Amino acid sequence: MAWQQLHLQCKKDDVDLAEALLLEAGALSIALDDAGDQPLFEPLPGESPLWDDVILTALFDANTENGNADAVEALSHNVAAEVNANRVWVSGLDDKDWEREWMIHYQPIECANDLWIVPNWLTPPKPEATNIIMDPGLAFGTGYHATTRLCLDWLTEQDLTDKVVIDYGCGSGILGIAALLLGAKQVFAVDIDPQAVLATNQNAERNQVADKLQAFLPQDFDEFRIKQAIAPVDVIAANILAKPLIGLAPYFATLIAKKGKIVLAGLIESQTEAVKSAYQPYFSIDSSHAFSAQEDQHWQRLSGEFTG
Repeated sequence: MAWQQLHLQCKKDDVDLAEALLLEAGALSIALDDAGDQPLFEPLPGESPLWDDVILTALFDANTENGNADAVEALSHNVAAEVNANRVWVSGLDDKDWEREWMIHYQPIECANDLWIVPNWLTPPKPEATNIIMDPGLAFGTGYHATTRLCLDWLTEQDLTDKVVIDYGCGSGILGIAALLLGAKQVFAVDIDPQAVLATNQNAERNQVADKLQAFLPQDFDEFRIKQAIAPVDVIAANILAKPLIGLAPYFATLIAKKGKIVLAGLIESQTEAVKSAYQPYFSIDSSHAFSAQEDQHWQRLSGEFTG
């Protein structure tokens, strides 16, 4: 074995101490995973929420004094005692081509109405289809998450020909790029994360729609649309979280044209009524557009039309 892994389950309050002890003992890296089934929604930049019960996995070089099987086994008992671990175990790990290992988890995805998401290192399985070529990168929105799929499926059902679209909370830019490939003439993509703005621009180039897409941080977008006197848009897609969606309702009402369409995602079933209530003063929300993704019965989508 080229590597030894020490796995340790503890409460989130003990994670910092466990990490410090493992790094001090020579761990090359530490990964954190959910020890139960507790959802964590996409955090804001700078936030690092943790599950109540966490599994830490520390990686050691088996060819070193501190990383051989006996040393890691002894360390596991010492660290477990210090942090009151619920359980601890050690496993071996063969060497791999780690730079490419993560790529095997991504395969082309078929969405509704012949729309495909294809990782940029693979060949589209159906070249004649509408193919979004994506680099998963560091931004949210690979198409593998239920909320993204819900929005993509909705976009394929709309007549986007010559429409102007805002992709708010753009992440990787996948929704805005899909809108352009489906006929939209212009997309304004907005995200609070600079990494998302970068990823969106790169993916727009990759899909040959960069001339029709502009990506912004929120303040920059507001300055741009005021300076350029941007007219109200035809469609807003916002795949974020319930709390920011609620706060953005009156703002979105200032961005969209009469009878403009909106789609909202990033919600679980218990949040839909609060979000609907926030949007109903401005939009007619069609409850028939609220449904769960097949992959996860908790995720919901809302859509509607701006009433003014």
